[in-house]
Amino acid sequence: MISDVYFPRINGVSTSIETNRHQLQSQGHRVTLVVPDYGQRNDGDLDIIRIPSRYLVADPEDRMMKWGALQRIARKINPHHIDLVHIQTPFIAHYAGLKLAKRLGVPTIETYHTFFEEYLYHYIPWLPKALLRLTARSFTRHQCNTVDTVIVPSTPIADALSQYGVKTRIEIIPTGIELGHFSGGNGDSFRHLHGIPRHRPTLVHVGRLAFEKNLNFLIEVTAHIKKQIPDILLIIAGEGPAGRHLPAYARQLGLEYNIHFVGYLSREKALLDCYMAGDVFVFSSQTETQGLVLIEAMALGVPVVSTAILGTKDVLREGCGALIAQEDVAHFSSRVIEVLENQALRIDLSKKARLYAKGWSADVLCQRLINLYDELLTGMPKTGLHTSNLD
Repeated sequence: MISDVYFPRINGVSTSIETNRHQLQSQGHRVTLVVPDYGQRNDGDLDIIRIPSRYLVADPEDRMMKWGALQRIARKINPHHIDLVHIQTPFIAHYAGLKLAKRLGVPTIETYHTFFEEYLYHYIPWLPKALLRLTARSFTRHQCNTVDTVIVPSTPIADALSQYGVKTRIEIIPTGIELGHFSGGNGDSFRHLHGIPRHRPTLVHVGRLAFEKNLNFLIEVTAHIKKQIPDILLIIAGEGPAGRHLPAYARQLGLEYNIHFVGYLSREKALLDCYMAGDVFVFSSQTETQGLVLIEAMALGVPVVSTAILGTKDVLREGCGALIAQEDVAHFSSRVIEVLENQALRIDLSKKARLYAKGWSADVLCQRLINLYDELLTGMPKTGLHTSNLD
């Protein structure tokens, strides 16, 4: 596997890579992972190759792998140890992965994690949105048509790539979660640590603080709910390029008392405690190819209120641990209030959320990935592929 991003950079791509890598290793497969060096830690894992990388002024969270260093290391990889190359991101990793696969004479797979069409204009706002969408579609079509198979995590993304003109085979394989990692969690401990009264009505959002995550909308929802529930609190966990804008917007709406930003949290404990501190998990991103945090919240029994746009359409089922809301402040707020003020509904959604999340177990979903690998290597079709969900 080769990627332009990985831990300690925390996002859905890093989580997806680590989940599948761990599942493959647990079933006896060997995965060599080629990723940037962030200069922050030693993995202590001989199967993780860190490439010297450049700091990006425009995006201080990320790094760009140095092409020369990447090629020197790639040339040392023993062709007898590699059966296929799985590319995870469309930048340096894409072109290096193609070159490596060609040299080794092995198949290439690429996972399409990011829906760039609804992404770029948040970062290049001075160019027309229509031009950026056209550019994103052309870029994606070209890259996807250079690999043997493209993996997408949801049906709407598969449909979008087909509409772009992608002719390469597309397989729908969501990323699962390792259910054992999403048990326990102490919401009372988190509330105590952050000075939040035990019975204060609390919403939680976990994710990168990025403009495309539509967090302005959740802040506006909080302002609307405040009219009916004055002590409502929205906890936002994560960091990102919108990290300065969002607190300023909250202050602009007079929500200093009602929104609490807690930054990045350790996934081992603090993040679980944060999830469990919420009466409701709220989500409104417009650009998700899947939305793993929704499944994580449900695995912990936290009821979800979310829009269902793009990849989240495949994840969410009304009443199965979640209420689906329109991208409308009044409607979204009404659904949140419905859960907050109806204890029986909240308990019912919590029970159903835990049950529903079991269908997204990482070992089940990773088996589809293994089946695809086998098919590419043997030419023999496998069952369980090209399925959008687990119904």
